[in-house]
Amino acid sequence: MATDNCVEFCRTLGDDTRQRILRLLVRKEELNVSDIVEEFNVSQPTISHHLNVLKQFSLVTTRKDGKQVFYAIDRARVTECCGMLVAMLEGSDDRK
Repeated sequence: MATDNCVEFCRTLGDDTRQRILRLLVRKEELNVSDIVEEFNVSQPTISHHLNVLKQFSLVTTRKDGKQVFYAIDRARVTECCGMLVAMLEGSDDRK
């Protein structure tokens, strides 16, 4: 994982709303936008924005059922990104 990707990964997970969405998806496994909005005190467009950010980094997957889009956490991708971040940190040389 390139340093800039690590930064983006950390920014993506650094947002409290996105962390809460991921925790919710871990518990519920799969939800649509309306289900997620019910758990928050924010608008549907705000939740959709956060889901799009998570989707851009492939931290969530989507499944379409009619007009509904269901979101689920991509556990393998989250694990992969965390592992690459740790590997990058272990490989960094701060003794410059």
